[in-house]
Amino acid sequence: MKRLYLSAIFAALCLWVTSCTNEVLDYNNPDVDIFVKQLKQGNYTTKNNQGLLIIPEFGMNDIPKLLDYSDDISVISDFPIGYNAKNGKLRLGECMLWIVESIRLNMPASQGAKMVRANALNYEGLYFLTDEEVREAALYYRAWWENRAYPQTIWTIDPCFNEPLCGSGFRWW
Repeated sequence: MKRLYLSAIFAALCLWVTSCTNEVLDYNNPDVDIFVKQLKQGNYTTKNNQGLLIIPEFGMNDIPKLLDYSDDISVISDFPIGYNAKNGKLRLGECMLWIVESIRLNMPASQGAKMVRANALNYEGLYFLTDEEVREAALYYRAWWENRAYPQTIWTIDPCFNEPLCGSGFRWW
């Protein structure tokens, strides 16, 4: 009897644990942590109102949390913008920076979630950023976000006030 009781408790515990891992991401009100977790696990499936697999509706309020992941160079298997991973590895941090840039521009930052060196002649892999350069780009984005706390005035001289990659030597593909 005691074994049956313990088996039932164990089965219920296993069911509870596995049900908690299937977190649902709301397209219109997304949670950055759930989104990142699903990307890392390779099981991101959130669709928009038209049924297309697409980036959720992140906004300006999500930027600080997205930037928290910006220097994570973990390679992910897929990113929902139709980008072909054969053109280089998909790094989580670079994808998070792409989302931040897309929010900033209010349109997709580029065709692929990849940055290249500013002097790139084309979009061959040799111009893609290294892991260290992605981390450096994340620093530029963090500095940009922190500087936004101070309003731009008519006396602001900073030409890079709203250009995160200004002076970095990097640009979006």
